[in-house]
Amino acid sequence: MGAVRLQRVREQLDQEGLDALFITSPYNRRYLTGFTGSAGFVLITKEQAFLITDFRYVNQAQEQAQAYEIVQHAANPLDTIAEKLQALQAARLGFEKNHASYAQYQSYAERFQGIELVPTENMVERLRGIKDEAEIGFIKQAIEITDKAFDHILGVIKPGISEREVSAELEYFMRKQGAVSSAYSTIVASGERSALPHGLASSKLIGTNEFVTLDFGANFEGYLSDLTRTVFVGTPSERHKEMYRVVLEANQAALDGVKPGMTGKEGDALGRNVIEGYGYGPYFGHGLGHAFGLEIHEGMRFSAQTEERLEPGMIMTVEPGVYLPGFGGVRIEDNILITDTGIEVLTKSPKALIAL
Repeated sequence: MGAVRLQRVREQLDQEGLDALFITSPYNRRYLTGFTGSAGFVLITKEQAFLITDFRYVNQAQEQAQAYEIVQHAANPLDTIAEKLQALQAARLGFEKNHASYAQYQSYAERFQGIELVPTENMVERLRGIKDEAEIGFIKQAIEITDKAFDHILGVIKPGISEREVSAELEYFMRKQGAVSSAYSTIVASGERSALPHGLASSKLIGTNEFVTLDFGANFEGYLSDLTRTVFVGTPSERHKEMYRVVLEANQAALDGVKPGMTGKEGDALGRNVIEGYGYGPYFGHGLGHAFGLEIHEGMRFSAQTEERLEPGMIMTVEPGVYLPGFGGVRIEDNILITDTGIEVLTKSPKALIAL
């Protein structure tokens, strides 16, 4: 795994005319090396590759990043990196501009004297956009845990329980099923709060005759899942039912229409057109979905601004929603794999309106 990804980076070094690439993003570091420690830098040249870390992680790095030479850095890691660059006679060094503050750039310029600093953008992230078989397997396992958690939590939600209690039970259950952690801060938003697209679980008690939106995911071996379902506690009114039908129809329209080669803008329109057709357009204010993997939001988007095209191996969310302030909201989110001919829907949790 590490050797293949390393070769793909080296191909980009040739394309960009770089002698070396300096990686500071922890997610890119993990993707390239397999190293799961919390501190370290990666330096890749056309012939060599180094993982530079501190005393705490040297043995771990040697076990996890066998395609790399492990270097224990000095008090200031940039001094160690500067020594390596001088020994390698590197003239042009690429650095990740999206993961460097101005102060960090100044530190690079101060210590890497005589070396041309070349800002790069998304060199590794572009590679991460297309998942390999191992990554897809981890994500499928994270999704399986999440689907089980949704089934479990249906027996927990009831009037009088707090949103935070529901969140805690979801996260505990996922850990018992093998998750390292939750994928992100769990959203449990009930009643009027369900109109908050990112309404994190609060102390509010769940009442009767109201929506409860659950947006949660599992972290399995570093790879994530991202599921949203909206359920109803009590007896839904016709207005509640209509809102739910509209969002479900938008979700299904997107799943039916998404295919490789389509732009993110075209994918977004598949769900958005349905919602706008029912007059709810002003209440759907976010994109239809996004890529995910090691991070919950990665490069590709389903949005009105995205001209990038879908490619086989991308994993995306499809998550239309309608949010009415003072009333409530509905979001239904699935995870999909772009295939050579269409999509594979990875999430299996039921989507018909569930009344508890």
